[in-house]
Amino acid sequence: MLSNTCKTAIKAVIYLASKEEAGEKLGVKEISQYINASEHTVSKILQNLVRQKIIMSIKGPSGGFYITKEQQLQPIITIVDTIDGKDLFEECGLGLSKCSSSHPCPIHDDYKKGREIIQELFKTKTINVLCEPVGNGLAYLIG
Repeated sequence: MLSNTCKTAIKAVIYLASKEEAGEKLGVKEISQYINASEHTVSKILQNLVRQKIIMSIKGPSGGFYITKEQQLQPIITIVDTIDGKDLFEECGLGLSKCSSSHPCPIHDDYKKGREIIQELFKTKTINVLCEPVGNGLAYLIG
């Protein structure tokens, strides 16, 4: 359902949030190494997230990317909407362009239920809530 780019964006933001307490500003290299993603991809993602004010950045030798406490209160859906678009939770599970309740694909009803559960999860879980178990060592961003 989520694109790899969106998954990378969520992991990068959670990692940034885990470093907020120390007031650290992180570079693309450190973030990409920690979440095991390409520096080029992470750089593009982070720039997009800065433009959308989901995270912040400062240029210069002591600069880098960071996230404020207020930004950590954003639900994960803000990242998903920015990267994959607002229509993600309307798409057919089989990729059909004309799938609907009146013209359903074979998995329409079941997929719709699952999609609604995931959408609700992303609407209710905030960045800081997902960051907490990572910071405590109870959850991980790499496999």
